[in-house]
Amino acid sequence: MYKTPCSRLSGFVGVSVKQKLARNVPRCNQIARSLIQLHRRDPSNWLTYQHFNFLKRQYVSKNTSELHQRAIPKQAPVLTIVDERDDSVERQVERVPTINPAATDAGPQAEDATHKPQDKLSVLKHTAENAAAQNVSVSHMTGTPDEPPHVQVETEGEKQARLDRQWKQLKVDRADLPDIYARLSKIKLTALVVTTAAAGFAMAPVPFDPVMFFVSSLGTGLASCAANSINQYFEVPFDSNMNRTKNRPLVRGQISPLHAVSFALACGVPGVALLTLAVNPLTGFLGALNIFLYTCCYTPLKRLSITNTWVGAVVGAIPPVMGWTAATGCLEPGALLLGGFLYSWQFPHFNALSWNLREDYSRGGYRMMSVTHPAMCKRVALRHSLGLIGLSTLAPVLDVTTWTFPVISLPINLYISYLAFRFYHKGDRSSARKLFFCSLWHLPMLLLLALTCKKYSSNQEGAALPRAFLPLTFPAS
Repeated sequence: MYKTPCSRLSGFVGVSVKQKLARNVPRCNQIARSLIQLHRRDPSNWLTYQHFNFLKRQYVSKNTSELHQRAIPKQAPVLTIVDERDDSVERQVERVPTINPAATDAGPQAEDATHKPQDKLSVLKHTAENAAAQNVSVSHMTGTPDEPPHVQVETEGEKQARLDRQWKQLKVDRADLPDIYARLSKIKLTALVVTTAAAGFAMAPVPFDPVMFFVSSLGTGLASCAANSINQYFEVPFDSNMNRTKNRPLVRGQISPLHAVSFALACGVPGVALLTLAVNPLTGFLGALNIFLYTCCYTPLKRLSITNTWVGAVVGAIPPVMGWTAATGCLEPGALLLGGFLYSWQFPHFNALSWNLREDYSRGGYRMMSVTHPAMCKRVALRHSLGLIGLSTLAPVLDVTTWTFPVISLPINLYISYLAFRFYHKGDRSSARKLFFCSLWHLPMLLLLALTCKKYSSNQEGAALPRAFLPLTFPAS
């Protein structure tokens, strides 16, 4: 009996291990000797091999609670190339000869029995003819193995007809054009632009002119429609990858790109001309500059750098300045202050919006702060929310409003700053959504409070008084 100082391997276990090792001497004699020497030399270091039948290709060895796994490499699959000209498979198929239906029809039972041998002879004759024809066809197929397979050649006319069927004719219903134009010009964004321009016109320290107000608002709206249409024209391949923009008219093919560009020109040229000729050249220049910045700077920068957010904020800050210059004809500190309100407001508004659209912007290939610099996105939103408090305090210093405005606007400025701080601290979808919806009502409320606290000049106060209260003047005698 084999003796070993190892207490774990004794008795019948040791006998069975030795018998198994001895049984495989012709093939693994060297392995058995090394195992025995290993047990004698270091009994505490024991080795066990197990073969799992359910894992045909894996062997597991356990060495002092360390598991090692080795996999036998899988054999590379043999690719079978079937030649279309190879008829060996077809030759092995036994073809069933066709039977003449006239021969299978059973005649009347009262037919003479002398006709039955003739029917059998005709059936055998027909079967022999089919077999001979089959042999001829098989010999013909096997005799010409090098014959190329039959390939249907498509003529040029057929190819052109097939390609024409793949194109869908674009049909535009005139009844759908107002809705298409509204979505092409981003009617909600255009309405916001016109509202801020109207606020700038109303905040100007000059008497209110309704005709000039209407003309400037119309020209600003047309310029905004042109800029938004050109923006959608450039971004068709990227908008198709985003859930937010995949239903735009150009993406869905409701109108052609030429139609969209024509609509943009039909809005942009009259809009800039109206602002330049009917209002003043400074307002027309600002309108043309805004179209250029939005289409040629902001739109391509969205796929290049996060600086697109700051350029977009400048674009959004220009409309109230246009309203101020439309009323006064000059650029004053009050106009820059209103532009500063719009500039700072856009960061909490857009950063909160883009935070919940990060997946969409990533699919579209846009480099937004929320995608590439999420920490900066939250910091910038909080910084500019607090900046609104400072700008509100600066308004009475520049004689734009009275000192009542910083006081009554402080609650809404503190509230949006509080939501921006929560967004900065948590950075989740809920806090971003609350900040975004707060920004929607914060801006109209802020502009309305500024308008109620507007500081009128002496000329405006005199123009606002009724004629009965004006001082009487007598001509000198």
